[in-house]
Parts: sequence; C-alpha cells; structure tokens
Amino acid sequence: MNEFYNPKNIFIKHLCLWLVLLVCFDSSLDAKFSLGVDHLEETDFTIIKGKKVGLLTHPAGKNINGKSTVDVLRGTTQVDLVALFGPEHGIYGDEKAAVPVEDKIDQKTGLPVFSLYGKFRKPSKNMLSKIDCLVVDLQDVGVRCYTYISCMRYAMEACFEEGVQVVILDRPNPLGGLKLAGPMIDEKWMSYVGAFPMPFVHGMTIGEIALWSKKETGILNISEKARKQGQLAIVPMKNWSRNMTWPQTGLKWIPTSPNIPTLDSVAGYPMTGLGAQMGNFKHGIGTPQPFRFLTFEGKSPEELKNELDSLSLGGLAFQVKTLQGSTGKSITGVYIILEDWDSWRPTELAFHMMKLSAKWETPSPFTQAKDSEVTLFNKHVGSTSWWNHLYQSGHTCEPNKFLVKWDMDTEEFRNLVSKYYLY
Repeated sequence: MNEFYNPKNIFIKHLCLWLVLLVCFDSSLDAKFSLGVDHLEETDFTIIKGKKVGLLTHPAGKNINGKSTVDVLRGTTQVDLVALFGPEHGIYGDEKAAVPVEDKIDQKTGLPVFSLYGKFRKPSKNMLSKIDCLVVDLQDVGVRCYTYISCMRYAMEACFEEGVQVVILDRPNPLGGLKLAGPMIDEKWMSYVGAFPMPFVHGMTIGEIALWSKKETGILNISEKARKQGQLAIVPMKNWSRNMTWPQTGLKWIPTSPNIPTLDSVAGYPMTGLGAQMGNFKHGIGTPQPFRFLTFEGKSPEELKNELDSLSLGGLAFQVKTLQGSTGKSITGVYIILEDWDSWRPTELAFHMMKLSAKWETPSPFTQAKDSEVTLFNKHVGSTSWWNHLYQSGHTCEPNKFLVKWDMDTEEFRNLVSKYYLY
C-alpha cells in the first residue's frame, strides 16, 4: 500500500485511516511548525507500528525538541528499531567528505550501522533482509550535489526492489522552496553528486523529491514494476511554507557535515562551491566561515574585493576580514555578506569566480586540467555547454548569458515538479 500524507490533501486507500489522519494532520489545529518526525510521534507511530525498522539518519536527524530520531524510535514500544544506516559523513557526522565509511556496531545503542558511503552506496539485500521498513530522516541543504538526496534515491531503489517500505520524515529546505538556480544536469554527468535531473539549487524538500521520483518514470534506476509496486510513505512537516526561511522555523541549525556548520555556510555552499573547484580561489574551508570567505593566491584581499564589487551581484556585498584558520594562522580575505535574500541568485557568484580564475591565471586552469578533474568539475556543475564555453572563451566567457538561460530552465523544472509539492 502506498500512503501519501499531506496536511492539505491526504490520499490513502482506507477510509477509516483517512478519517484519523485528517484530524491529526489538519494544519488549522495548531499554527506551530513541526517536523516529519514530530508528526510520526503525534500519530503514535501508526505508519510503522509493530514493524522491524531500519533508520537512515545523521546528527541533524532530531525532533523539534532536539531529541535524536534514533532515541525517538528507541524510546517507544510501538517500533522495533533493529538497524541504523549512515550516509556520507556517517551517522554522527564526524567522517570526512568523500572518505569511505565502514560498517560498525554503534556503541551507544548496540545496533548494527550499515554504511551507505563505503563498500556499498545502495543497500544490499543482506542489509534489508531483517527489516520491514526503512525510515529516512536526513536534513538536506537544497543543493543537487549534496549527497544525502543521492543516498535517499539509492536506498529507495533497493527497498522497492526488495519489497521493503520506505518512510520519509520530511524536513525544511534551508534555502526555502522558492529559490531555484544554476544549470540543469546533462544526463552524461549524472552521478552520486548529481543523482536527480534537477537544477543545481532545486527548491524541493527531501519528501517532495522522493514523491517525484516515485511517481515519474525514468528517475529511479529500477524496473517499472519495482517502481510502481514500491511502498512509499511521506510524513510531512506541519505549517511549513515555501517562502519560509530557516529562522522562521525556530529550529537550531545542526551541522549536516563538517564543512556546513552554520546557516552562513548553507547559503555559501551554492555561492562558492562550484567556483573554487579549479584555480586559485579558496572558499574558507579550514576557517570559521566555510564557503563564505574568499581568498585568491596572488591577489590581495583589497584587489579581490574591488573586483567582486564591480560585478554588482544582486543581494551581495563584500568585506575584507581577518579570520583564524584551523592551524592557528590568521588569514585575511573577503567575507561574503548576504544583504538581500529576495534579489540574491544563489549560484551567480560561482560562475563569475570561474571567469576571474581564467582572467587572473595564465594559462587558464580550465585548459590545463587533467581529464579526471574535468570529469569531477562537470559532475558537479552538470553543463557541457558551459564547460565548452568556459574552456574556449576563458576570461571573455559570458556567465550572464548562461544564467539567464538557466533561469528559464529552472522555471520549466518548477512547472514540471510543482504537482508534487506538499506545501
């Protein structure tokens, strides 16, 4: 049975259950924001009651009161939590980026922890053999290449193939539900850092992505029979809207990975992550302001600030600032100030950073890159046409021309997926 819980429109097969959930999920009853995990508790775990459960989560998987979803599920007699599953960075978020994580026994709970960022990216048949249901509680950051949504996709595929139910506990997109930006990904570049055919900044919640990929043909890499028969339940948030910023939820930001410790870094991730992949730009990794603090080897902070100011980028300002690096050494660079959320275009700065790298480095780093570097770059950016233009034109490339085209593409994407919006 597929069960789609929506606080506005609840579509399920059994009338008696529908009547119960209509009361539980009516957003008019309580204006307070709450998470999917909170709704799960409020409904006495009905959707997973009596089942053997695996939980895919990380440190940001907590309820509105700061209690981990692991402890929420362990603290009820309604659920038998038998296994944990960890994404990139592990269930405690202390593993380095892009470093494989091993299976282990969790010292706190005594439960087996199956790594989905080690030998396996997709849960194996053995991992799923002892569970009836996989609960997914992962906080995403709203950017296509952040691997938690990829982890969810692979887990959905395995569960659908093995007849294991998937339950998504929905969470806010910290960039909101209105911001979409950057290129769509070409099919040839799809990978674990680009597992969905979406813009770089996608504007969806993890529950909406799950629903979209379950309902649309060709997104999941499984047979049509497995996709259609797959069991998916989405437990939504309550009183979240697409125009809400993170502070409006009242939630404390819990680092989702070592280099996303703050909301500043969440906004910085799409702004500078792509722009520092090649060339002499550094974007603050190893300082208290990852993705929000720029330096460029061979250029003074003042020169860099003047160049960035001249771009007149919407919503942004730049400030020369000195921070202490992780080694204790002081570093002076340019801090990115997000002054106006509404006029901010999340990926705009990154593509101008690429142009500056081509302008300030001779030869251009984009013409000197190794094949493996080019492949990794394009897996993240996703656009062959942009790479070709950047490679051929160098510092005379025209980011604005592409940004306008990508804005039109993102609107087409919004129109395509909006029928799967839950809020």
